[in-house]
Amino acid sequence: MEKLEIKVKAIGGLSDDELFAFCQENEHLRIERDRHGNILVMSPTGGITGNKNFNLSGVFYEWNRKKKKGYLFDSNTGFTLPNGAMRSPDLSFILKENWERLPEEDQEKFAHVCPDFVIELRSKNDSLSGLHEKMQEYMDNGTRLGWLIDPYDKKVHIYDQKVPVSIHDDFSKSLKGKYFMDDFEIDLNNVLA
Repeated sequence: MEKLEIKVKAIGGLSDDELFAFCQENEHLRIERDRHGNILVMSPTGGITGNKNFNLSGVFYEWNRKKKKGYLFDSNTGFTLPNGAMRSPDLSFILKENWERLPEEDQEKFAHVCPDFVIELRSKNDSLSGLHEKMQEYMDNGTRLGWLIDPYDKKVHIYDQKVPVSIHDDFSKSLKGKYFMDDFEIDLNNVLA
């Protein structure tokens, strides 16, 4: 069974402020907007995926607490991408200088910035092709590095602006970051167990 996702065709579209207000009024829902202005309403994750996402977040929090390179965001944070989509990656990171150049008013809403790094964590009912499309959208809008983590097939699809998508398929070996995350390393077997 696919994860429940309802697509509401945009009629005239919602402005960024209207979308933010709509999301605030429906905070119990997980809402995104695609580049065509369609509103996507998704079911929340289940307990297993939520726990894995929390564990991932903890590892990234510890790394960033020590390195102080930027800001981390959870899956409840929406970003307005250059193509007009509003997306909420499962985990995202924005370099300090990229976040701090945004006006505070923009930071309070769905900031007009594409994260420098994103993670999408596949849950059991997620469409892998849909997640690949989402990852490509991040890359097309400025994300430099992204990981699509599939704990069910034990693979990480690594998206990198400079090279074609590659696959890390040995969870017994640590996954290492690059660029601004070249000092980051994660043991996926331990974190996703």
